Amino acid sequence: MTPMDAMARIGEARIREAEARGEFDDLPDKGSPLQLEDLSRVPEELRAGYILLKSQGFAPEELQLRKERLRLVDLLAACRDGTANERLRADLRRVQLRLELLGGRRADAPALAEYRDQLAERLGNGS
Repeated sequence: MTPMDAMARIGEARIREAEARGEFDDLPDKGSPLQLEDLSRVPEELRAGYILLKSQGFAPEELQLRKERLRLVDLLAACRDGTANERLRADLRRVQLRLELLGGRRADAPALAEYRDQLAERLGNGS
């Protein structure tokens, strides 16, 4: 028997003993179906860390940026002040640019194209 087999047997025995003592009877959400998350897009070696961070309230950068984008779109829809509107649009472009960089869609990314054009204008190479 390998050390891992021995550890697995000990662990299973302790779980059975705890179950027999009723230690699992008052767990929150007992009897509710599990909410399984699709982690197929998360590399296998990062899944444990992802689950740990998420359980502690930390979200991946892309998720935070998507929430920020939705918030900015809502604010823009309600904004009537021209200066604030421009500031919100700049923030939205920044968030969109970061999302596109994270997504790896460099060639056809609208925010990247707009940024490239603005940079070319500032450098005197405008089209």
